[in-house]
Amino acid sequence: MLELIIGIYSLYTFMRVYISVMQIGYINQEKRKDPVLMPAGKYMVAANYAVAKEKLAIVEHFVDYLMFVWWVFAGFSWLSSLVSVDGQIMQAVLFLYGFMVVNYIVGLPFELYQKFKIDEDFHFNQMTLRMYVLDTLKSAVMFVVLGGVLFALLAWIIVNYEMWWLGGFVLLFGVALLVNVLYPTVIAPIFNKFNPLEEGELKDAITAMMEKVGLKSDGIFVMDASKRDSRLNAYFGGLGKSKRVVLFDTLLEKLNKEELLAVLGHELGHYSHGDIWKNIGLMGLLLFVVFFLFGHLPDELFIQMHVAPHAGVKIATLMLLLPLVSFIFTPFMSYVSRHNEYAADAFGSKMGGQDNLVSALLKLVTENKSFPKSHPLVIFFYYTHPPIIERLNAMGYDAANTVAGEEKSEKTAEGIFTFVDRKSQ
Repeated sequence: MLELIIGIYSLYTFMRVYISVMQIGYINQEKRKDPVLMPAGKYMVAANYAVAKEKLAIVEHFVDYLMFVWWVFAGFSWLSSLVSVDGQIMQAVLFLYGFMVVNYIVGLPFELYQKFKIDEDFHFNQMTLRMYVLDTLKSAVMFVVLGGVLFALLAWIIVNYEMWWLGGFVLLFGVALLVNVLYPTVIAPIFNKFNPLEEGELKDAITAMMEKVGLKSDGIFVMDASKRDSRLNAYFGGLGKSKRVVLFDTLLEKLNKEELLAVLGHELGHYSHGDIWKNIGLMGLLLFVVFFLFGHLPDELFIQMHVAPHAGVKIATLMLLLPLVSFIFTPFMSYVSRHNEYAADAFGSKMGGQDNLVSALLKLVTENKSFPKSHPLVIFFYYTHPPIIERLNAMGYDAANTVAGEEKSEKTAEGIFTFVDRKSQ
């Protein structure tokens, strides 16, 4: 059994590395062609940023594989020998703390390199080392407290119920729903400041849009995202009465009122189409499959790993193998998400104006240094949003033959805003 799992994990690692290699080759080839959607200099920067991330990802894939092999052949038995306390629940919690801490330490250099080297070089990172340490300490406290409670509950279910996988699924799915409810009002404010949007035309216009689709929210807030990162974003967060509109301060700085309303119209499209609940349903399906499969792992597997199948080991094994199942599900979930994005674009075009949404998307792709092209395998597996060129084409915009400039030209005969510096046909 262990040999089969190692073989599957090896194939999984090979696929991830192969996809990254294909992406690097594809982008390096495309960046030498005429730029689209952004000026030549920014086009090259976006390409180099994408390549830098993929190169780091390849190294991380290999390290993940080595860690997987170490855990199943020696790591679990080593950690079990260190955790010798009375009580199955406490033993499981301490074992899982150890499992998570080891993985965090191994992954920390990649996180630091991404944030303080790659993101710094490409002028995204605004976070100081002090701020990073404070965020890490806050996350650690939350993990120890909330993670410990969750681990204890899962371990209790495993110890007391033969069909523990079903109870574990119900628990995790319930926790996921609770996190969605609490995130915007309880969790997110631990790390960022959220100030109510000032009274004025923008707030009135957003409120009117929300009333059109019947969305009642906890309010419209501006998040101080710029103190950590320069990228632009906005989102609707929460479930039930905790729903709120969140605008990054970076977005308010770069987009005008009409563009902001078009972007929020897109997000309202997700709400109107019930995409949040669709995503929750897909997540629930994935969780159910994961718990069912790993709830029926034979004891032979744990014998081969030289460890007793106690609650902590079972949960850690589930966490270790979760990426395998997620990777298989990813293309389907990504396809559904891309379909939803097209529908949300159409909705946003009606709510905020198609020209304004096009203009906003062009600014977003440029400011976020998002290279507009990707290898088909990357799109198939990982893209939750359609490629920006395809999104713009779906709205009638000739994206493949456009280079963004600094100012808009006059409206074309087709009624679509284009940008100066259009390539010759």
